[in-house]
Amino acid sequence: MQYNKYIGHDSQLFGVEEHILVGGKGNGMRLFQVKNGKGLEFTVSADRCADISRLSVDGKNFGYFSPCGYVAPQYYDDDSFGFLKSFTAGFLTTCGLSAVGSPCTDNGEKLPLHGTISHCPADYFTYEITDDHIVIRARMDESTLFGRKMVLNRNISCSLLSNEIMITDTITNHGTQSEPLMLLYHMNLGYPLLDENATLYIPSKKVIPRNDQAARGIGSWDKIMQPEAGFEEQCYYHTFEKEGFAVLYNSKIEKGIVISFDAEKLDYFIEWKMLGQKDYVLGLEPANCHADGRDKMRAEGNLKFLDPGAEINYQVKLTAILYDELRLKYPMIISG
Repeated sequence: MQYNKYIGHDSQLFGVEEHILVGGKGNGMRLFQVKNGKGLEFTVSADRCADISRLSVDGKNFGYFSPCGYVAPQYYDDDSFGFLKSFTAGFLTTCGLSAVGSPCTDNGEKLPLHGTISHCPADYFTYEITDDHIVIRARMDESTLFGRKMVLNRNISCSLLSNEIMITDTITNHGTQSEPLMLLYHMNLGYPLLDENATLYIPSKKVIPRNDQAARGIGSWDKIMQPEAGFEEQCYYHTFEKEGFAVLYNSKIEKGIVISFDAEKLDYFIEWKMLGQKDYVLGLEPANCHADGRDKMRAEGNLKFLDPGAEINYQVKLTAILYDELRLKYPMIISG
């Protein structure tokens, strides 16, 4: 950033502040609050996979916070659906690395809902501020004795010139045998970005309902309604050509977000539509797998593996958009 004679400290406009939670199930958790001076603010949870727990633009919240609130990793329950007891959701929860989706038993291994990486604290966490970016780096080690030895290195780069975040993950197999690799970016959009004034735009080439309940709502997969008591979740699988992206824009607050990714590497995209009262959230989730469990991925012949010593990179880009940007870049959303 250029020299600014009007301010005493950079944090007056932008920067990173570390906070530690006190009390409740989140006691002791390290949170890093980031602001870029352009209206974008977000929180990185160092003790939960360096995930993004909160994200807002110009003071308007974009993410969904579950009834669990902040829950430290020591409260994690890895039995079946125990994940839901500590699923903060937030803007981003990373799912994997050994499993994503429904609990199952695969190849003799009992696997919980959405794997364990989201409850893994960073054993290395640092940040730096350059002329045009805030860069956060974190390392999560998901290794066991006599088992898999997988490491996730995460880089979160936030622009100081525009409201844009790039998440780059490098996953390395430090073990001696090939390991299943499943990864899902569970991005959870919530009120006030999400309400009945929101428009969802996903230019996928194919939309497949996950189950009968989703099939019954296939005609309105892209419609956002008011919170409904007793709403039953609906999931849709979207496929793209090479570039994947999704847009959610709310005309009431004149703000939205674009999620873009390489659809060749992240070759599954899951829309999780859960419009219940209090449980009001839209998941837009780039992934390298579907959400029906590792056993089904294996049976279909679509389960991915990472060889010993190998590494793979994944990227997801987040861009906050205002009305004028939407009008120029995505006029079909306004006209639609």
